[in-house]
This record gives sequence, structure tokens and C-alpha cells, in this order.
Amino acid sequence: MAPANGPERVASIMLSWHSLDLVSCTTLQTLWAGYGQICAITARALTNEAAKHLSVLCDVEPGVAGATYPLILKLISPPRQSGSAEDEDEIEDEGHLRKMLSYEVEQYFYSDVVPRLGDKVAVAKCLASTRGLRGEQEGAEELRGLMATIMVDLRVKFPVAGEKKSVLNSTQVCGALDWLAGFHGRSWGLLPPDSLEEYVLPPLEETARRQRAGRGDTIIGSRLWLNGGYTYLTTRRTEYASLAQDTCSEWCEALCSPASEGSCSSSLSIAEMAALFLTPRGRPIESYIHGDVKSENLFTTTNGEQVAFFDFQYVGLGLGVCDLAKLFTCSVPLHMLVDDAGHDHEPLPEKLTMREGEKRLLTRYHIHLLRNQDGGISYEWDTFRRHWETALVDWCRFQASWGFWGNTEWLGARVRSILSDQGWRDWLQQNIGSRDG
Repeated sequence: MAPANGPERVASIMLSWHSLDLVSCTTLQTLWAGYGQICAITARALTNEAAKHLSVLCDVEPGVAGATYPLILKLISPPRQSGSAEDEDEIEDEGHLRKMLSYEVEQYFYSDVVPRLGDKVAVAKCLASTRGLRGEQEGAEELRGLMATIMVDLRVKFPVAGEKKSVLNSTQVCGALDWLAGFHGRSWGLLPPDSLEEYVLPPLEETARRQRAGRGDTIIGSRLWLNGGYTYLTTRRTEYASLAQDTCSEWCEALCSPASEGSCSSSLSIAEMAALFLTPRGRPIESYIHGDVKSENLFTTTNGEQVAFFDFQYVGLGLGVCDLAKLFTCSVPLHMLVDDAGHDHEPLPEKLTMREGEKRLLTRYHIHLLRNQDGGISYEWDTFRRHWETALVDWCRFQASWGFWGNTEWLGARVRSILSDQGWRDWLQQNIGSRDG
């Protein structure tokens, strides 16, 4: 039903929980495929206590009753799914399930994880959420079946949008690397040891698990994705099968054929081995990863030196290098990956080893990662580099099966070089399934 639950009404109800009222509500964008909307709202404090609370949350000078504050409402109200009772035994649409689970994961992140990240990682703080909505809360009945989160508007302190399909400048790239290093390093100290059961499985598996548990189709989540991101092989088998049959693509043979060279003989393909290695399994160097790192999911300060990411629908466990692989391919200027400047117009060789520009960026991240961690974890450069190479191969597998975009010539050249390195292939064979790799 299209409820009386438009964004204005939803915002008014949720703000009332904190002695705030709604001054204005403006839609910024609708979500993909009509799953909801994101709105900029202005809230007014009705009491001094409410103003004090919101001033702390927004990190601004203390206010008093009557003060106003800019906030963001993310409202999820999915379209009805086609089908009937006769379809109940059929596999549900994986795309729909992925979206719904991702919104649930994002709510958990903002309400439960962000408060534990501390102030050194710039991310929007949550004021109110329908997660854990209690029946006695005002307007609870009206909000039933909706997912809504009200959070701080990052644009006040980070006014420059990364923008869609654009590369970042060198200052913004460094800011993004520093943010990722801080986020990954900080989360090392937050992960409960050997406790993976409560994380969210790939969409079809998670839904089946909940159905077995008697929860039906209700999407009620626990924690974050077990495997952060949306490109990992377990949830992209259809695309992978298409690539494996596409003999016109060089990546069909390179990534999808069983590995058989030298000591790296396996019934698994290189793509499957890379995916298996990257699958989270409780290793100390695993962290939370953002899962969708690109320019359009960040804001920066005016000078570009500080960055804040948003859109945490695919946050979960993983190796931080998986975030870097997408950032480098989709949002970093080519010349920064090759060398200092001015060479992005020159053709790249068919195979490309790590150049100074790429190494410089990775070194910056690696240093900041170790500096920002709370867990006293050792992460040697040689190990980090092998992880990075594996993440590039895995990311190339997704792009080859989905469609290439970004620094595709660079990505292809780097992956050809990695695949031709027998040392990397032997290392991968030895470390798949290991808790120490």
C-alpha cells in the first residue's frame, strides 16, 4: 500500500522520537528501480535537550530550542513483486533479494557499527532508524513494513561531491586512500573473533536459511554481509558461466579454464581460486570493507584533503584490497597509476608490471592502514602485494563478465602480467583455504 507513509510523514514521525519537528523535506534522488528515495530534511529542536543532542551528533556548536539542523532521510519502500501463491516454491528474484538485504545491512551499519568507529573515520552518524522498531513507539504501526534511516547530512562539512563517472584529482585520491585505510584498520579491532554465523549470506542462501529457520520471506538481518561487495563469484555465477562460454573473449581461457601450469594444477579455474582465496573465513587481516568504492559514493572537503564515504549497502567482511581494486580502476586518473604525470596518452604495453605510481599509492594506503589499526596485526608488504594482485584478478573477472569500464586498458594489462607470473600462481595454489594467507 502506498501509505500515508510518504517521506514527509515518515520523517515527522521519526523526528518526534527525539523532540524534533520537520521544517522541510526535499527529494534528492529516487533509488534504483523505484525502491525508495533519499531526501534532504531540516529538523527543528523543540527542547534545549534535543538541540544539545543533535548538536553533538552533527558536530556543531551547541544550540537551543528552535535551532534547525540539516539531515538526510533514506526511505526504502520497494515496489510490489510480481507473482502469486503458486510461485512460492520457485527461486525468488536474486536481484530483489540482494537489494532488500543490502538496505537491511546498511541500516545495521549506521545504527550499530558507526557508533563504534569513533570520530577518526568520517561517516554519517545515525539519529533514528526503524531497525528494531518497537510497537509502543509513536507511529510504529504506520511505519511497519518500511525501512527508514535519518542521519547527519555530510555535505555540511564535505560539500564537494565526487560525482558520477568522474575520476578524482590527486588530492582527493589520497584523501580516499586515507579514509579507506582508517576504516579498514579501525574495523580490525571491532570484529568478533571466529563468529561468522550471524553475518548475511549471499541472497539466495540467506533467504533459504531464514526460511529453514521459520522466518518465511521476512527480511530481518543480522550484522553485515559475510562477503562484502556485490561482485564476488558466489553471487555472480550466472555472469561467470556466460564468460566461461564466451570463446571470443580472451578472459574465457585466461580466467575460466582449469589451472594446469607447473605446480599450480587444479580442477578449479584461476578465477575460482582467486575468489576462494578472497572469501572471508576469519583471518586476522580481514576487515570491514565498503564494498562499492567509487567517486560517486563520496564527498570531500573544499580542498579535497579529507573524504567521507556513504552508501554502505554492500559493507561486509573482506580484504581491504578489494575496495582498492574498484577505486583504482574506476576513479583514479591513469597517470597516477603509471607514473607521476603526463603519460596517460601513451599506449600501455599488453602486460604491465606494477609501476611507480601504483606502488606509491599502495604504499601510502599500507602505511596508513598499519598506523590506524587497533589490533596489533602484522601485514607484511609482500603478503599485502599478493593480496592486491589477487583482488585485481577477481575484479577483472567481474568486469569481463559484466562489462568493462574505467581504466580498463590498465586493468587488463596488469592482470595479464599477474597471470603470467608463475610465482603468484604457485602462491595462490598454496594459500587458498588458508587462515594465514
